[in-house]
Amino acid sequence: MERFWVVGGEYSCMEFKALKAGAPQVMGPFENRDAATRAWRRVSDETRACATARFSIASERLVMPA
Repeated sequence: MERFWVVGGEYSCMEFKALKAGAPQVMGPFENRDAATRAWRRVSDETRACATARFSIASERLVMPA
């Protein structure tokens, strides 16, 4: 099973090494990549005017005990 997350936020500089507010924005979990992509596209469009905002899709593979 795999879950997807959208993570990111506004960074303090164009090198994207440290978040401006200190904590990332985290959205999810999403059941599939398509749902995560829709959320990523929405938040990316909302922050388009901010050159120091960046968001990515991260995946998490869940391994259930047998």
